Amino acid sequence: MPFDPPAGLDALEARLAASLERLQEPASSWVPQTRAPDGTAALDVAVLGAGMAGLAAGFALKREGVARVVLFDAAAEGSEGPWATYARMRTLRSPKQLAGPALGLDDLTFRAWFEAQHGAAAFDALGKIPTTMWMDYLRWYRRVAGLDVRNGVGVARIDPQGALFRLALGDGGAVFARHVVLATGRDGLGGPRLLPGFDAAWRGRFWAHSADAIDFAALAGRHVVVVGAGASAFDNAAAALEAGCGRLTLLLRRAALPRVNSSKALDSRGFWHGWFDLPAAWRWRLMLAVERRQTPPPHESVRRVAEHAHASLLTGAGVEGVAREGDGLVLATPRGAVRADFVILGTGFLQDAALRPELSAMAGEMRLWRDAYTPPAEERDAALGLNPWLDEGFAFTERVPGSAPHLARLHCFNFAATLSHGKVTGDVPAISVGAQRLARAVCGRLLAADIGEHAARHAAFDEAEISGDEWPGVVL
Repeated sequence: MPFDPPAGLDALEARLAASLERLQEPASSWVPQTRAPDGTAALDVAVLGAGMAGLAAGFALKREGVARVVLFDAAAEGSEGPWATYARMRTLRSPKQLAGPALGLDDLTFRAWFEAQHGAAAFDALGKIPTTMWMDYLRWYRRVAGLDVRNGVGVARIDPQGALFRLALGDGGAVFARHVVLATGRDGLGGPRLLPGFDAAWRGRFWAHSADAIDFAALAGRHVVVVGAGASAFDNAAAALEAGCGRLTLLLRRAALPRVNSSKALDSRGFWHGWFDLPAAWRWRLMLAVERRQTPPPHESVRRVAEHAHASLLTGAGVEGVAREGDGLVLATPRGAVRADFVILGTGFLQDAALRPELSAMAGEMRLWRDAYTPPAEERDAALGLNPWLDEGFAFTERVPGSAPHLARLHCFNFAATLSHGKVTGDVPAISVGAQRLARAVCGRLLAADIGEHAARHAAFDEAEISGDEWPGVVL
């Protein structure tokens, strides 16, 4: 059988361009320009974050003819999102064949990108997608989508000003935008979940959160304690072991590791499309069940740690206190005191808009789930209650009706949207569903806001279909 070499990226990109041309996409720009107070043209949409969710949202908007869209990301180009920074796993958890952020375009999938370079047989032989390779795919996605991304530029503050938002940028500049999309990942509406007693002054020297930049080489020969037993905890433990730490101890609050990833049972198109329409009680109950059952680390991550004889797992050892002792920390647990030279908190993230300085002007106006829904006593959960109560377009809603109409133009397209919308804003399987839903909602709101101008354009429209000489002898 003759060898059929891969077609290459140039051929793939040509096919993608042809597909978009046949679909007449990106659509023609249709949103009237809005003049900002400083005389500049306001953005139609500012997207905060240029990782997978930001790219998908930006391209979905561009395809619908929303032309003035800019993505802002504080990271350097090519380092957006967690994949090249604190995602220390070797591979993605998601299966390789998922469409991901392709937005219904098969030539935009990871599989098409991979096969164009390596061939179909190589894809069949591939296991899970290596994390670095996924980041390479997202870099390509950004290029072929032709998005306007401003790297090295974070957003320090967002202030509503009439029909616009003023975004104070980290570089000292400012832009105005009609809509803002927060595509800011796992910690996008809060911050790392920390444990009491871990003094901020010790951070970096004696402890770090798993999302911090950690100098693993400096941990060589030392006793590292990792608190937590999820994917990030195990992946950080593995990174410390592979960097040569002298001893590694994982502390787990529970009596045993969870074994079943129950959230997989919620991965179907029915849940993707129908979650938002479920009664609040069902959305709360299902998400609470996932939280209480907890998600196990991938078996690859467990095996990666288990390869090292000087790694141990201490169960039933939740941290009850911490104290400084010489050049280390002592953690109090029900299993006794554990001394560590360095501690890594693999404790996840807390969703709380009050923790985000860029949202300080509006955080108090936002309606939360605890404001909108009171669960039965046995289902109470303070952390879940801090999630925002979002509308059908991922926009924040008002705690006091009529007090903050600008919130309808501020969209939460990050992990904090999960309770309201399901798993369509951050996980690979359904990110396209979420991005297309968001784009349609923004389009609808832009149209409604400008309907007077569109109506005037319609009234003035005089492009003749008939010239008058089509039917000789008849006055048309």
